[in-house]
Amino acid sequence: MSMDWGTGGLPKKLTRPRTGTFAVLDIGTSKVCCLIARAGRHSAEGSAAPSAQPRVIGAGHQLSRGLKNGTIIDVDAAEDAIRKAVHMAEQMAQETISSVTVNLSTGAPQSEILGVDLDIGGQQVDEMDLHRVFQQTHTVRQANNGTNGNGTGNGKERELIHSIPVGFAIDGQKGIDDPRGMFGQKLSVNMHLVSASANTVRTIRAAVERCHLSIEGFVLSPYASGLATLVEDEADLGVTVIDMGGGTTGLAIFYDGQMMFADTIPVGGNHVTSDVARGLSTTLANAERLKTFYGNALATESDEHDLLDVPQVGEEEHNAAVQLPRSLLNGIIQPRIEETFELVRARLDDSGFGPLAGRRVVLTGGASQLQGVRDLAGRILDKQVRMGRPLRVRGLAEAIAGPAFATGAGLIAHAVDNSSSLTMPSPVRQGESGRFTGRFGQWFREHF
Repeated sequence: MSMDWGTGGLPKKLTRPRTGTFAVLDIGTSKVCCLIARAGRHSAEGSAAPSAQPRVIGAGHQLSRGLKNGTIIDVDAAEDAIRKAVHMAEQMAQETISSVTVNLSTGAPQSEILGVDLDIGGQQVDEMDLHRVFQQTHTVRQANNGTNGNGTGNGKERELIHSIPVGFAIDGQKGIDDPRGMFGQKLSVNMHLVSASANTVRTIRAAVERCHLSIEGFVLSPYASGLATLVEDEADLGVTVIDMGGGTTGLAIFYDGQMMFADTIPVGGNHVTSDVARGLSTTLANAERLKTFYGNALATESDEHDLLDVPQVGEEEHNAAVQLPRSLLNGIIQPRIEETFELVRARLDDSGFGPLAGRRVVLTGGASQLQGVRDLAGRILDKQVRMGRPLRVRGLAEAIAGPAFATGAGLIAHAVDNSSSLTMPSPVRQGESGRFTGRFGQWFREHF
């Protein structure tokens, strides 16, 4: 499976699974959720042994404030929502936390495939060689983007979020998952690097640190959702994870156990709610209620005959509601959802990773729960679609075990497997070469 180096450290296979108590924070446009989990169990001899799955011992969530399209626009309001969510989780767990792993659902993430070679002089590959090839990746990326050691320059500053090896080779022999213990002259690796706007990351860090919490690392939201919802065969054979949030829709392609591509689109469930509010002349709160209880992304035969009471914005309460056909509501919802999946399809086509994604899609996120979304996704993307729920975390109450909380569960899975990663110097600047470096084409031709 995946050998994610987190923010830039050792592959999962080189780290010990985390034990003890830790916390994660999902900062979304619609909600802020804090989960406190405990990993590991004590054997009869009293020593800690890794548990099959971490268990959630505390959970707290609040309506988001101060965010728009996944971006913090009011640090004070965001800080207040984070504090309340963390306090609720701490009270439930009867624990006090000092650090969190945080999701990233915005910041214009960019993916690139970068290949580097390391001379190992006929020696046996060990963990130090993997450290060296990792640092070499960082050096090459800085040289390609024209940055200095501090990641500054004339371009837009970006921060490295993930570096994931997507293929090792020794002396030209490809398809190696773990090169340790092998002998050769040259160790090669192709790395999938994901970066995001440094200013966006700094703003999130500032809001969290004002709550007296340190950040252990950032995880891209669709990546976290994939870690929580995918089964091993899906990740190996090829699948696209679509994480439909309130303000953004994230997508990630997994193949051969690794995340190969990631992106976000600034459209989510809140845009549907706004469309309904404007189209039916009602409040946002009523629009959300109508969308949730009566909305459908696909038209049905009974829509013209089903009448809905729609309170009108600004009217006196006794005159506030008018009766409108359900077809009017669904006629507003469907175009926005269609637009979202058309944007997803365009991003997948532009990425060049379509052949890796196969015909499988896993939908997750709160906005994916709208009736008819799954069927509409299948039609537009021409793929098999299933709904994704958290699979690898125990102790989730029924209220937080659905698609809306997949990112939080994935953050826990990531934190367990990446607790001892080596920190990578960042931020770095992204050059003007676009979303991918030219090396992707070379890598794809070599492997397919």
